[in-house]
Amino acid sequence: MKRPLTLELLAVPKEVPVVRHAVREHLGGPCAEVQLCVTEILGNVIRHLGEGTPVTVHIRGADCGRTRVEVSDPDPRALPVLLEAAGEDESGRGLALLDAVSVRWGVLRGGDGKTVWCELAEA
Repeated sequence: MKRPLTLELLAVPKEVPVVRHAVREHLGGPCAEVQLCVTEILGNVIRHLGEGTPVTVHIRGADCGRTRVEVSDPDPRALPVLLEAAGEDESGRGLALLDAVSVRWGVLRGGDGKTVWCELAEA
């Protein structure tokens, strides 16, 4: 993988397609799973912390040829929870998607925020 990609932005819905495009441009081709993971993590920030929350998106290479996606925000308390959504639920599937497409994922907490991350196998 090339050099890491770092984007600092405010988490608002109109930025999500901009970030997806930047990730595709950076990776140089199709990267639907990476884009999906970034979208789901950003969506959680918007939904649970509110529009306009400052975030940092970081895409880089990881061990074993994997791609690592990290989204950092300023709230160390609001942690993502993997839910089992029922058939008629309108939400609650984002982390299940992330869990299904990634090799592994997790959360790093610090005094000034948290980072939700995942690693994906390269295609």
